[in-house]
Amino acid sequence: MVLNFEMDKVKTELERIRPKRVLVQLPEGIKQKALDIQGVIEDLGIEVIFSGETCWGACSIATYEAKSLGVDLIVHFGHAQFIKSDFPILYIEVRDELDLIPILKRSLEKIKDYKNIGLSYSIQHRHDLDMIVKFYKDNGHVVTVTDKKGYAAFSGHVIGCEFGGLKTIQNQVDAYIIIGNRFHSMGAALAVEKPVFLVDVYNDQVTEMKGVRDKIIRQRIVSIEKFKDAKKVGVIMEVKPGQKFGSPKFIVDKLKKAGKEVIVITMDEITPDKIMNFYDIEAFVELACPRIAIDDFAKYTKTIITYKEALVATGDRSMDEAIKNGFI
Repeated sequence: MVLNFEMDKVKTELERIRPKRVLVQLPEGIKQKALDIQGVIEDLGIEVIFSGETCWGACSIATYEAKSLGVDLIVHFGHAQFIKSDFPILYIEVRDELDLIPILKRSLEKIKDYKNIGLSYSIQHRHDLDMIVKFYKDNGHVVTVTDKKGYAAFSGHVIGCEFGGLKTIQNQVDAYIIIGNRFHSMGAALAVEKPVFLVDVYNDQVTEMKGVRDKIIRQRIVSIEKFKDAKKVGVIMEVKPGQKFGSPKFIVDKLKKAGKEVIVITMDEITPDKIMNFYDIEAFVELACPRIAIDDFAKYTKTIITYKEALVATGDRSMDEAIKNGFI
């Protein structure tokens, strides 16, 4: 993996914006680059502070930290813009510069039975999109890049909670290819009914996601059924600007009508330890990133479900609809 942090772009933009102090956000896997990044920015005469909080995506923009620290700008590495903010943010996507041809060639055997392919990528591979499309077309496939929908910043861009662009082309394709990692392909597999193939450039594997999809659906059904039996439940809201899914008042009213006692809880990040402190609460609905409940299923000793799953539990959405349209 060769990451290009686009420091020339960083310098150009900082010279244009001319902030005195910046807050830098780095995803968990690249925080070790902090000293290198600091050196480049400090050479411009700018004070640098690094956020030590977790940064799972552009939904985790550190606006509250930035305002409390009195910085002029957030420099957010590794993601594209997710939501609009009232605080100035410079997004640096970070390019992953790899030779993708060998793994793309291996993927051809996996997709040989599928003529029409829907294509998505994680943001680190946006610069390779034209090459990837040409490769599959040259090898006999009809390629449709997924639509730009919702929170996605570009056509083809896939993020962990936004798969609308895949759904809108579902009738045009026989299968999907996701260039990136398991996180994005897992969400895609839950969101659409057509086969999803992960071209995993980090583990050098090409994998069909059907087995993963089936396993997660079974887990989500179990969680929803357990939640139905709970009498005392908590509704968790996250304070991060991009981590707000569903109306707390709406779901609280629905849960109360279903005969449950409900408390509302706020957290800056949902963790198993924090949940365990609410000893008498039997189950939780989280209104933050839906991937928390889904991906971290095994970490929680108490049942935790998403907003959409809570609607199934209250009878406002059918299980068949959830399976067809996704739990995210």
